[in-house]
Amino acid sequence: MKLIPRMVVGALIGIAAVSSAFAQTSRAYDQNTPKTRAEVKADLVQWRKAGYDPLDWINYPANAIAAGRIVAQQRAQAQGAQQ
Repeated sequence: MKLIPRMVVGALIGIAAVSSAFAQTSRAYDQNTPKTRAEVKADLVQWRKAGYDPLDWINYPANAIAAGRIVAQQRAQAQGAQQ
């Protein structure tokens, strides 16, 4: 007799867990959230198109800063176009 109420409670907990997993809403871009592998690869492609070369150690700080500025401008323009 105690088995059926336990199964019902377990099923209710399972339904609640599944429904809360699907209830996640999409948020705006947040720098503090972890990125997926695809997002990291897309970022690297964007930085390389902006002129960053990870193998250029001689001009390292300058080329990274310049590419970072270009990428930031592109993202600001893209975000402004979406609004």
